Amino acid sequence: MAPGMATRSEGGHYNARITWFVVLSCAVAATGALIFGYDLGISGGVTSMDHFLKKFFPEVFKKMKEDKTTSNYCKFDSQLLTFFTSSLYIAALVASFFASQVTRAFGRKSSILLGGAAFIIGSAIGGAAYNVVMLIFGRIFLGVGIGFANQSVPLYLAEMAPPKKRGAFTSGFNFCVGIGILIANLINYGAAKIRGGWGWRISLAMAAAPASILTLGALFLPDTPNSIIQHGKNYEKAKRVLQQIRGVDDVQIELDDLIQASDIAKAIKHPFKDIRRRRYRPQLVMSMAIPFFQQLTGINTITFYAPVLFRTIGRGESASLLSAIVVGVVGSSAVILTSLIVDKVGRKVLFFVGGAVMLVCQLIIGGIMAVKLGDHGQLSNTYAYLVLILVCMYVAGFGLSWGPLGWLIPSEIFPLEIRSAAQGIRVAVDFVFIFLGAQTFLAMLCHLKAGIFFFFGGWVTVMTAFVYLLLPETKNVPIERMEKIWREHWFWKRFVLNDEDYNGNKAETT
Repeated sequence: MAPGMATRSEGGHYNARITWFVVLSCAVAATGALIFGYDLGISGGVTSMDHFLKKFFPEVFKKMKEDKTTSNYCKFDSQLLTFFTSSLYIAALVASFFASQVTRAFGRKSSILLGGAAFIIGSAIGGAAYNVVMLIFGRIFLGVGIGFANQSVPLYLAEMAPPKKRGAFTSGFNFCVGIGILIANLINYGAAKIRGGWGWRISLAMAAAPASILTLGALFLPDTPNSIIQHGKNYEKAKRVLQQIRGVDDVQIELDDLIQASDIAKAIKHPFKDIRRRRYRPQLVMSMAIPFFQQLTGINTITFYAPVLFRTIGRGESASLLSAIVVGVVGSSAVILTSLIVDKVGRKVLFFVGGAVMLVCQLIIGGIMAVKLGDHGQLSNTYAYLVLILVCMYVAGFGLSWGPLGWLIPSEIFPLEIRSAAQGIRVAVDFVFIFLGAQTFLAMLCHLKAGIFFFFGGWVTVMTAFVYLLLPETKNVPIERMEKIWREHWFWKRFVLNDEDYNGNKAETT
């Protein structure tokens, strides 16, 4: 929808237009997601470059080039190599807990600014690295940046977006992740061709470009009306910002809802303790289950190691990086489609369609690799291209479902009083399983071989059933009135107290 067109939430509660001001603000904030995607894509690319491996991981390089007895699935199995990738996510996990406190105490804008500064430092260290210790040190700073950005950016997008277009705006987070992966693959492809073997330095250092945009842009970003009200009773300022981002003067109903939500939030002194209350049980479960399932789709392990995966099936360095570019284009295109239709068809339909596509593709890929590749074989061009097509379809299925929706759903279902804490849990769980996936994927590939795709396919079946049974539809529900979906759900309504019970018994913790 073009900026300037009006939209109303379901039931006509809020007036809103999609303005250029809110579009530009969200675009700058979403640069944090672009850097996240860039880091996801860049590590797998540089770890498939011969000069990078020869300099920092010579034993892997030797195994890949000279060892004819090691299984195809085991040539990249190195704990030091995987720790180079996964160290970022350990740092992000630790940083996410601090980021939650900063976001709650100082607002979303402050967390975005700190994240951008850490990105710049990490990319500079990585690009200048001359040993593995320096490489990992740079990754740690990048992890701190990701911990802060992933905590604050989805909340910023959800709170700034007009209610009826919240899905499209928040899907922009995953779209920027996809664009970051695509840019990383393009840079890796070009850097690998630089004579002298120093192209990997460009790949690692280029994260500083979007990080600079994020850091400088954050200085001029407005804080969200929710955050302004939460950190002081400057209702007039909040109203002015709300009028500016909604493009209309009549914002009183939405402002009243934000003030009411803030009053409830101020009564919560220890959000990480209060989120254990019975009335928040649905949000607590979703804050852990959604990132858990998102990682068990297998997407990040495939994203990390797409070039390595294509080298495993017999493609050369250049062909592997080019294949990863194709996968990145497909994934970004799927997220664009999702952003256009998510507020029309709803969240659950996309979960079902995407889950079915991912499951079928994983089963076929696993079958092809089991029958045609083996431990010491090589796929023919026909089967290699078929695997590439299936990986693209799988990534498209993820881009329709667990990719954008895995960030959208948590950002919109948490009430203001526990929003920072719940998002902190969501981000922490995400990084725990990203780390475990990155650290174990190559070992799992070595031991499970083609069975790894059946492993992830089984989990896709489980998570699709979870969505069908336990996740209510959130389409068009205003973010500060989301509690009603839990009260009306067949399972969660037994946990959610009604207003009378809540007012009379706020200390419920069972």
